[in-house]
Amino acid sequence: MRKYWMVKQEPTSYPWSQFVADKIAAWTGVRNFQARNNLRAMKKGDLVLYYHSVEGKEIVGIAKVAREAYPDSTAEEGDWSCVDLAPHKALKNPVILEAIKAHPKLKDIALIKQSRLSVMPLTEAEFETLLEMSGTE
Repeated sequence: MRKYWMVKQEPTSYPWSQFVADKIAAWTGVRNFQARNNLRAMKKGDLVLYYHSVEGKEIVGIAKVAREAYPDSTAEEGDWSCVDLAPHKALKNPVILEAIKAHPKLKDIALIKQSRLSVMPLTEAEFETLLEMSGTE
């Protein structure tokens, strides 16, 4: 059964456009236990919303999990994991944080409730609501 996720990335560090150009990316550098556990729960084919954080504060695209969790080679110590993500589709219209906060169906979304978390699960209903807001099919 497919699951849905959101990852956050600063566009000054790794924008959606670079991700698309790269065609695939190892999602490394996650150093929060809850976010790491979310990476470990991802399955190949799961859909992942790509959120530009800090600057922009908007969901800009959809990625797919291309490879399930494996050891993060950027970790110098500890038990950290990463996944490979591949761009799937740009959103027709980005969905800004203010619109997410204002939508009643998204009042419990992790992006608002746990704003510091960089990898978070979404319900299917939250994912579909966000796609509707973007005008993306």
